[in-house]
Amino acid sequence: MELRVLGCHGGESVKHRTSSFLVDSRLAIDAGAITSMLTLEEQHAIETVLVSHSHMDHVRDLATLADNRCQQGGAPLVIASTRETLDALRTHFFNDKLWPDFSRIPTPESPTIVFRELSPETPTEISGHSVRAVLVSHTIETCGFVVEGKSASLAYSGDTGPTERFWEVLRDTPKLRALLLEVSFPNEQHRLAHVSGHHTPETLGRELQKLGAERRDLPVMLYHIKPVFQDRVERELAKLRSQNLQICQLGDQYLL
Repeated sequence: MELRVLGCHGGESVKHRTSSFLVDSRLAIDAGAITSMLTLEEQHAIETVLVSHSHMDHVRDLATLADNRCQQGGAPLVIASTRETLDALRTHFFNDKLWPDFSRIPTPESPTIVFRELSPETPTEISGHSVRAVLVSHTIETCGFVVEGKSASLAYSGDTGPTERFWEVLRDTPKLRALLLEVSFPNEQHRLAHVSGHHTPETLGRELQKLGAERRDLPVMLYHIKPVFQDRVERELAKLRSQNLQICQLGDQYLL
């Protein structure tokens, strides 16, 4: 399984891109930086985008990706998520007001995008992988994902603060080779992290204990740090010794 980091920050600047990852060139996880980081040919190779939730920093490039795909032709792009998230995208995003409804363009019979509903914790075959959506704890309905290939599994937390079911699922996931886990604010901003449904290094350290001692060597790839707090969060993360922690960088590529 190949993993490519397209966007890994909790905000945008010249040097920062919001959440987006690419698995085996054809399965994207969230859409914060697809069109800003991929060539047209690479965009066209994507078959499915898994969307964790409907906040703008995770869906923004669905707009430009759909627009490009409309001119490129080929099979429709699949946008897969839970019912509530898909409903939000239909109502507030692809609604012919904020952005054209590409589920009906060029025609309803031959659309640019199609929506695929994921039932939480039900394995679904998508783009050559088995995908499970697992609900986590954020300010709106949000899911993490477990993506299983033939030889490896990858977990993605989505935006979340302290949660429970996600860790139970991970403890029972075979062939788990890596975890993409969010952390956003420094410890001094714990109240803001709590009300906005995000992690600080302190809460992240407590959550990682839920993986269990047998998963201590699992690579944990951290993303979603707010650019304003990048240095402080990195210093606090350096004090955590209980897990194999790595901070994602734009363009990172991994073979799992």
